[in-house]
Amino acid sequence: MYVVIVYDVAVERVNKVKKFLRRHLHWVQNSVFEGEVTLAEYERIKVGLRKLIDEDHDAVIIYRLRSMPPRETLGVEKNPIEDTI
Repeated sequence: MYVVIVYDVAVERVNKVKKFLRRHLHWVQNSVFEGEVTLAEYERIKVGLRKLIDEDHDAVIIYRLRSMPPRETLGVEKNPIEDTI
């Protein structure tokens, strides 16, 4: 499955969340990650995020898709995803 994760967490947790997600997904831009994951990886990511965030104050949104959707970038792309075959 393909996932897009966006988050809004307290400043003191931003770097921990970013470091964690970089181990699993592709960084797209500030507070946005995406990538192809297995169901087991998806579950590990959710468990890891729950350990890092404060669910009473932080927010993480995970979009689950069947495959990478077509994308169009307007302006500067901070970290382009290479097209691989």
